[in-house]
Amino acid sequence: MPTVVAQVSGDLWTTGAEIGEVEHNARVTVSSSSRRDELVSPDASRHRVSAWRDPRLVVGIALVALCALLGATLLGRGDGAVGVWATRTELAEGQKIAAEDLVRREVRFVEQADADRYLPADESAPEGLLLSRPLGAGELVPRSAVGAGEPEETVEVPLSVPTDSVPSTVGVGSTVDVWVVPDPGLEPRSVQAEAALVLDDVRVVELARLGGGIGGTRQVVVALDPGQEDTLPSALARITQGAVVLVRTP
Repeated sequence: MPTVVAQVSGDLWTTGAEIGEVEHNARVTVSSSSRRDELVSPDASRHRVSAWRDPRLVVGIALVALCALLGATLLGRGDGAVGVWATRTELAEGQKIAAEDLVRREVRFVEQADADRYLPADESAPEGLLLSRPLGAGELVPRSAVGAGEPEETVEVPLSVPTDSVPSTVGVGSTVDVWVVPDPGLEPRSVQAEAALVLDDVRVVELARLGGGIGGTRQVVVALDPGQEDTLPSALARITQGAVVLVRTP
């Protein structure tokens, strides 16, 4: 049988027998590949749940929306602080308020009714109002503590009192009795043998801060009613003969 020679590719030459062997090998390879494809199982199809139906995603979106709503609400309200008047220093009962006695304070109240109890600072500082009770330094001025009218005529008397003879509970507006006790530093002949009450039920209108006095004393200013003026000369004479002691009264 004649030998068939064929050109496979390029410069590669082969015989007919070799071509047959190549075709046989190709058929075997194709057949093996087909059998493997038949034996391999197809990919299982899974049922996928839509991402919008995931409960975790729904909860997360709800939380983000809630936080945004709360933030917008807080920004809309601001800090909620309102301006009210407060005292700059201690003020006594019956004292007439002046503009320099007050200072503006920004306060945050829980309820509007609480804010309405105090003098608002959205207008000019009130002047000429009388205090019906004493107020401490920095205290908010309540509406119930002020009123119109003229202050009572009083006589103010300054007293130099040893620091340890002023009760710690005494402040501006307190009512006290003024006593004079023997002073060991004075000569015996000029000192009364017993303590004497020289002024009773007088109101403290000014009190120096602790340590503000000289030589361990504090200056206390008391106000006398018109009916007490007659006792003032004898009271002052006794005060010069001893040491002053204040006794707080109800």
